[in-house]
Amino acid sequence: MQPTILAAFFEFSRIAFSMSAAGLALLVLGQWAVKNEIAQARGLDKIVALTRLCFAIPLAVFGAEHLSGGIPMDLVPPYMPLRLFWVYLVGLALIAAALSVATNVQVRWSGLLFGIMMFLFVAMIHFPGAVSSGARILWTIVVREMSFGGGGWVLAGIAMGGLRRPGRNLVLVGRVLIAIAAIFFGIQHFLHPLGLPGVPLKKEMPTWIPARAFIDYLTGAFLIAAGACFLLARKTRMAAKYLGSWLLLLVVVIYGPVLIGALADPSTAVKVEGLNYFADTLLFAGVILSLARATTGSD
Repeated sequence: MQPTILAAFFEFSRIAFSMSAAGLALLVLGQWAVKNEIAQARGLDKIVALTRLCFAIPLAVFGAEHLSGGIPMDLVPPYMPLRLFWVYLVGLALIAAALSVATNVQVRWSGLLFGIMMFLFVAMIHFPGAVSSGARILWTIVVREMSFGGGGWVLAGIAMGGLRRPGRNLVLVGRVLIAIAAIFFGIQHFLHPLGLPGVPLKKEMPTWIPARAFIDYLTGAFLIAAGACFLLARKTRMAAKYLGSWLLLLVVVIYGPVLIGALADPSTAVKVEGLNYFADTLLFAGVILSLARATTGSD
């Protein structure tokens, strides 16, 4: 039995291997880049110090997915010329943004351009699909991508001076987009209380997790409460620290075992799905924590 499980776990999958290797490489690089900041932080500020790490690792994972053939060319709008070229270009852009954010080099540009790219994806791909089908999942993806773009603009705003102009405008727009996403996701948790918590897509929590509905309801309440704080610009830093810490806890105790189970599956599609769910939630945690970095203790 054990050799069979090990063989399935280590079965070669070029796409899953590339995504995992990219994430691990950025984990090592990011830890080195933020080690001093973590050492100097106290309490939950140590979690806030992980913001760039939470942001960079998923970008590297998604970039590797593009470059290794995990993103089908059919996702590119048919009116675009050289469709395969755009898949690879986006992959390179995501890898470059991951390196920039992890090392805190030229984040004003990488965060700004990443946000623009997310908004282009929404306008060209996700929003038209959501309008035509009306499917809940497609609308969730629209909101998710806008929150990711908003998080990129918050990081760019921080690099441009934070609450001083011109960075202040980017932080403001990003905060509103993140607030909308938090409230929308929170409502979805109450409507669909067995889904994996954080970013509410199709996949449900495994049955081995106790109190599944309670976890979703609690996460939904955190999201709505924090989203209201973000929208009203009241206690933004405190709300972002607590919500970001909760999301990171979910990544470790729920998405971590789910990812291990997915990587042990012989199916490449299951492996890639597990990696994508893990990276999505980790990136959303980074998006939330970016607001804690951008605001002062009185906000």
